[in-house]
Amino acid sequence: MNALVINGPNINMVGIREPNIYGRETYDDLVRICKEAGSEFGFDDVEVFQSNHEGAIIDRIQDAYGTVDGIVINPAAYTHTSIGILDALKAVSIPAVEVHISAVDEREDFRQVSYAGMACFARVAGEGLAGYRHALQLLADHLK
Repeated sequence: MNALVINGPNINMVGIREPNIYGRETYDDLVRICKEAGSEFGFDDVEVFQSNHEGAIIDRIQDAYGTVDGIVINPAAYTHTSIGILDALKAVSIPAVEVHISAVDEREDFRQVSYAGMACFARVAGEGLAGYRHALQLLADHLK
């Protein structure tokens, strides 16, 4: 099994950006957590991808078709705005889990809509970077 973890804008700044919301762990910690969890849950490979550009995220989702068994996606700010990411997830029909570092349901009103989540079978939010481990576990269980 191969998994792709996709991170949207500003996720590369975790540990620096609003640590009171996103914590002090770094993006390198996020990558390490994903790799370790992937190995633990039986994935042969876990690729971690990050982009601040919506089109690059859409391209990576499309490129995953036929090569990736499952996706964990944190679209970040694009969660609430990108029908393009939703459409890409629907087009490839790869099982996906949405993940958010913060408890988005407890935040601003505009964060209450998740377009990408409409194409995902599960959602993990508010667990910090440990949420990526949880999301990979859900994905592995779903694929088995």
